[in-house]
Amino acid sequence: MRRHELSDAQWALVSELMPPTGRPGGRWRSHRDVVNGLFWKLDTGVPWRDIPTRHGPWQAIYDRFVRWRRNGLFDRLLERLHLRLDGQGQIDWDIWCVDGTNIRATQAAAGGRKGGMPMSRTIMPSAARAVALAPRSIW
Repeated sequence: MRRHELSDAQWALVSELMPPTGRPGGRWRSHRDVVNGLFWKLDTGVPWRDIPTRHGPWQAIYDRFVRWRRNGLFDRLLERLHLRLDGQGQIDWDIWCVDGTNIRATQAAAGGRKGGMPMSRTIMPSAARAVALAPRSIW
């Protein structure tokens, strides 16, 4: 098993929620390969086109990701995992949240003009008040 790939036990937990595979007679990449490719992409942050070919064509992974997101598969998977963790007493519902700390900046974010904005005596005090009153988090 490689990094970013599901173990047999992990796959057994979610495999029954996956939709039926493909059309009869057509070539269809297994759901497990696609999920492993999707995890690889999401964990590394690379563009879709850079997903290794061992996981299948990037278009197939992207298409299934979009289809599964629209039909609610990820919500059902998350609910299944919640129930399992709750049954084991491993989840605290008062503090559970999705971690959004890994937000990548584009290359353009590093190339801004140096020195900041010009100071204006009429705008700065009101901007400072607005910032001081703004919410500090999404909670």
